[in-house]
Amino acid sequence: MLARVPDQLYINGQWVNGTGELIPVTDPATGLILKQIQNASVDDGARALDAAVAATDSWAATPARVRAEILRRAFDLLQERRDDFATLMTLEMGKPIAEANSEVTYGGEFLRWFSEEAVRISGRYGATPEGTGTMVVTQRPVGPCFLITPWNFPLAMATRKIAPALAAGCTVVVKPAELTPLTTLLFVQLLADAGVPAGVVNVITTTRSQAVSAPIIADPRLRKLSFTGSTAVGRALIAQAAQNVLRTSMELGGNAPFIVFADADLGQAVNGAMLAKFRNTGQACTAANRFIVHASIAEEFGRRLTERVDALVIGPGIDPAVDFGPLVNDAAVDNIDTLVQDALSRGATLLTGGTRREGPGSFFAPTVLVNVSADSRIVREEIFGPIVGIRTFETDEEAIEMANGTEYGLIGYVFTTDIARGHRMIDSIETGMMGLNTGLVSNAAAPFGGVKQSGLGREGGLEGIHEYLSTKYTLIPAI
Repeated sequence: MLARVPDQLYINGQWVNGTGELIPVTDPATGLILKQIQNASVDDGARALDAAVAATDSWAATPARVRAEILRRAFDLLQERRDDFATLMTLEMGKPIAEANSEVTYGGEFLRWFSEEAVRISGRYGATPEGTGTMVVTQRPVGPCFLITPWNFPLAMATRKIAPALAAGCTVVVKPAELTPLTTLLFVQLLADAGVPAGVVNVITTTRSQAVSAPIIADPRLRKLSFTGSTAVGRALIAQAAQNVLRTSMELGGNAPFIVFADADLGQAVNGAMLAKFRNTGQACTAANRFIVHASIAEEFGRRLTERVDALVIGPGIDPAVDFGPLVNDAAVDNIDTLVQDALSRGATLLTGGTRREGPGSFFAPTVLVNVSADSRIVREEIFGPIVGIRTFETDEEAIEMANGTEYGLIGYVFTTDIARGHRMIDSIETGMMGLNTGLVSNAAAPFGGVKQSGLGREGGLEGIHEYLSTKYTLIPAI
């Protein structure tokens, strides 16, 4: 399967070599190199944008039904090749094979959803209120787009950006993350097999991200930038995009509160915590970060959660019996270890985990901490790893204040059997998304995105395609 994965850049419908040293892609479960791929230069990035620009008019003029059918063929091909994609994601990113299969399903839904939305792009036609003429409102593709995807969900993040862009009639240059580029390369081959014309999708893999990206963003022909990643990088990209007033979509960091009220169904809350915290080994922007549990049930919640964590089977994700795989690399392990030690030094109590695993691979045991102080780094920062840090509260107002006490606002989780309280939390928690009595909210038909420092714009849902469309209003005077 690895031999079938392309190892070159994809520009103007051709697989081509880059320049400089090759990029090694490593299996985090073993530390072994899976494959070496081409490394794009600044000139390669320019050629990719040239191809996207050249294909812009013809792809925008392609009937929506044709674009829709190509995306639907891509969905069907993904189902046929799902084993290859799941295996590849597990090998290059580390997630358990069952989770990788779930990502194939989730990622595929963006292809199916936006194949359906492509033919529903609409406008308005009607008289002005004064009767002086007719208003015509139309939607047009914004133009060439630069899409920067993260390493943690290598298929879903590619489909979530590429599918609405193509559905809207935009051409794209995609830059996947250096750590997990193989899935994107295989997916682009699938798109070509589905009938995407040359130049419509171009992919550059590089270790020189800033050097290659900056000229693309600065090019006046580019009209849209979409990025998923850290808030710090997002801020820098927004500043660059401002020079040409680019349309931007930014899905940035998170610091998700996970609130458990005294009346919560504890079994449901623990199940939700396992999903919200340990899916993808905690390496998700939607991962529960700050566990805020009512003081009357905190001890029991911690005990039940620890039992579930201790039952997890840790190992290489390619083993179907494994529940919990490695972190993406040794640097991630070092960061998680530092965060745990910081919390312990500030008075936290360790219930389980807290150690890295000896031997090959980038493994760190899933960890549960209680009595976490407010000044701990795991409270203030995005963890991006398998640490549960539990704090307690007494009143609803205190829980809301703790939940909102962050610069981030991507997602929150609330567990309560009181429907009125649940609705108050929907209105009170400052996030772009919320899970009410569930630890998993992502859906291709729903708008994904945050508020505050967690980003701009939405991906998925009815809103997702409009990120790639511009609105034009025309007035026809009355005769």
